[in-house]
Amino acid sequence: MLSLRIDLPSGRLGPGKIALLEAIDREGSISAAGRALGMSYKRAWDLVDALNKLAGTPVVDASPGGYRGGGAVLTDAGRSLIADYRAIERAASRAAEPRLEALIKRTRA
Repeated sequence: MLSLRIDLPSGRLGPGKIALLEAIDREGSISAAGRALGMSYKRAWDLVDALNKLAGTPVVDASPGGYRGGGAVLTDAGRSLIADYRAIERAASRAAEPRLEALIKRTRA
């Protein structure tokens, strides 16, 4: 298994941030996404803020909670961030596969 972290001029993008975006998309809220991933509400919001800065535009459109409850949806920028990361991840995995298999065989002693 290959884990990919991308260092961009505006910040780091890795599996945790992408998992948070995917959880927000699935759960429909930042707090529910954080709970699903075992992170605090503050940590989830801090990561969303970091992603907004990284992308240079909002990646999540959140509406405040309250009596009727809030919610969150990904923006087009958020969906594009996931799609680009997953495409890069797939390409890197394909490129690294022969070396990873060899490494796994050598380390099964």
